[in-house]
Amino acid sequence: MGKPHAVNGRDSQGQRLGVKRYDGQFVKAGNILVRQRGTRIHPGKNVGCGKDYTLYAKVAGFVKYTHGVGDRKFVNIIPQESSHS
Repeated sequence: MGKPHAVNGRDSQGQRLGVKRYDGQFVKAGNILVRQRGTRIHPGKNVGCGKDYTLYAKVAGFVKYTHGVGDRKFVNIIPQESSHS
C-alpha cells in the first residue's frame, strides 16, 4: 500500500468579475463597465451587453447607475456635451 496523499490541491484563478467603472466616472466608447455572470446589472442608455453579459460603453460620457422596477439595477452613459466654439 502506498502512502496517503492530498488530492484536493487544485484551485482555479479568480475570474476578475465586478464593477470596473463607478458612478460619475468619465469613460470612453468601448470601456468595460461591469463584468458579471448573468444580468445582475442591466444595460441602459448608451450601454451594450456582450455575450458573456459584460456591459460596455457605446459612447464617451459619464457613468450613471440607476434603480428600475423591482430590484433591477441599470447602468447608463450620459454623453459628454461637445462644445463646438
